Amino acid sequence: MKKNILIVEDEYVVATALRLTLVQAGYSVCGIAASAAEAESYLQKQKPDLVLLDIRLNGELSGIDLARKLSAANIAFIYLSANSSQDILEEAKKTEPYGFIVKPFREKDLLVALDIAWYRQKNTVEARLLQESLLQKELLEIGNESSDAKVKLLKVAKAFRSFIPFDLMVAGTSSAEAGSFTESGYLRIGFDEYQYIAEKELLTIAGLHTDALPEIIQNSQTENKEGIYDANDQARNNSLQNLWLDTFRIKSFLVTDIIINGGTPFSYRFYSRQSDTYTYKHLSILQLFRTCLTRVTEKMVAASPIIKDPVNQDIAEDKSGRQEFEGIIGKHPLLLDALELTTQVAPYHTSVLILGESGTGKEKVARSIHALSPWKSGPFVEVNCGAIPAALIESELFGHEKGAFTGATEKRKGRFEQADGGTIFLDEIGELPLDMQVKLLRVLQEKEINYVGSNLPKKIDVRIVAATNRILEKEVADGRFRLDLYYRLNVFPITLPPLRDRKTDIPALASFFADKFCREFNKVYSGISDLMMDEMYSYHWPGNIRELENVLERAVILNDGQSELQLRQNLSGIRRENTAPAPIQTLEDVKQVQRETEKAHLISILKRTEGRIRGAGGAAELLSIKPTTLDSRIAKLGITREDFE
Repeated sequence: MKKNILIVEDEYVVATALRLTLVQAGYSVCGIAASAAEAESYLQKQKPDLVLLDIRLNGELSGIDLARKLSAANIAFIYLSANSSQDILEEAKKTEPYGFIVKPFREKDLLVALDIAWYRQKNTVEARLLQESLLQKELLEIGNESSDAKVKLLKVAKAFRSFIPFDLMVAGTSSAEAGSFTESGYLRIGFDEYQYIAEKELLTIAGLHTDALPEIIQNSQTENKEGIYDANDQARNNSLQNLWLDTFRIKSFLVTDIIINGGTPFSYRFYSRQSDTYTYKHLSILQLFRTCLTRVTEKMVAASPIIKDPVNQDIAEDKSGRQEFEGIIGKHPLLLDALELTTQVAPYHTSVLILGESGTGKEKVARSIHALSPWKSGPFVEVNCGAIPAALIESELFGHEKGAFTGATEKRKGRFEQADGGTIFLDEIGELPLDMQVKLLRVLQEKEINYVGSNLPKKIDVRIVAATNRILEKEVADGRFRLDLYYRLNVFPITLPPLRDRKTDIPALASFFADKFCREFNKVYSGISDLMMDEMYSYHWPGNIRELENVLERAVILNDGQSELQLRQNLSGIRRENTAPAPIQTLEDVKQVQRETEKAHLISILKRTEGRIRGAGGAAELLSIKPTTLDSRIAKLGITREDFE
């Protein structure tokens, strides 16, 4: 059956040439649109298999505007553009296209891009359908269980986690309708660790007394309707909503509404501490499973109309699969999102591209993908593409026949064949020469290799995981990386955050490395000094986790084994004033020094708690003062959020 393609291109000559090429190649063109509005009218009549979409179009809407709608409708599309700048590629990537063709292009470029798109679509659709089937089954099982409401709610949160990322999920009937607090949810505090949050927990963390709640509920008459929201942009006319947003430092959230028991409004809200987390794809998932979710919710509410917190059950934890993330330390949301993607892609044969700066742990994530995959019993072969001389890389990857070149005294297997039945990890893929990129693309497409010196192809079954610290969009724009290989590898990207963006993980990482090296060097671990910890928080860590590990190793070596670890030399990049301090001549000078010292100390504490003042582990508790007192000191010393973020 011919595949239907819609062309959205406002240049008549280009659109006509595209149509002729596609028809000759065996495709069916269901229409040509010159604007986004015209394309939408085509889409209302017929859903194409794929859309070729020009980024710049006549009319009010651009190709990127139309792409967002195509993405929400799960329609594959390939961008057409006369400009392949990094900015264009970055903006295009946000809409999750299936390819990118730069004008002017050859017929071969178009056909290769289409092949890649079908490959990506097949993998994406199969994975999505399987996940949706599993989600439906899971929701039905949750509804049929005899567990209490709190357990059901946790299982619902976990079920949707693979589809909808969140730091906090809250569910409940409308406070305005109920006239009382009816909400509860789960705060994600680890990969599979959740803290139950209901009325008591919310007020404690926010530092409020129970008496404050009636007034908050009374001022919460306006509810957020189903949709996607930016916490900074929305009108702050719901006091209870504001309490959730401010207490947990929420930046974006998603709301879905259902009706239970014949008329009672009930909502689920997914909160994220990151901006622009949610898209219409996330909302469409909730709409797709609205019926299942309604049934589960009705049984959950029947078990307990207002979900209260049972005694001594604050933390729900499930460490199944966590052992596969060996050596990966931390609980920052950005890291947890990357680990979540790792668990999602591991069961499939899909190629994976791990992105991130040097030292962020790409190799450990690659090993986790292998350990969680059906190929875990096979070999894991690591190749550093940047460390192999260009003259030897083909032989190293694909093997060679005896006598294939000078020095080839025997037949030798390449890394791909060594990884047969397992996983090959191509680290620093951005360093591959262009001619080798072509040959790697063939391996991805044909799943076969050729020995150097042989024309006989050999079939292989290898899972490919690649990684790079380069910005591949820029490499493509500069002509150093093939666009077709980029999109073939980029089927499922996982981005690892730099250490400077997950500084709350520094204490856990530092303690892990310090304990490791103390045991290795047979020294007693007595902790890390506050001064050293403050300096590590202040540093920007260009070398990421690898640099942190080196710093801790050096500190342990220089430590006497009887006291807390100290920095024995400056961390490069931390500015220290070499000038002598201003002389203290008056009482006001003394007060100024005291203010500066207090300010620096408060900022260091706020950095540790990510700006959280109230509740367990908050800055006020660490300082042993009342939250209101700390608020007053912060205002008086002129400390702003920018000082500790």
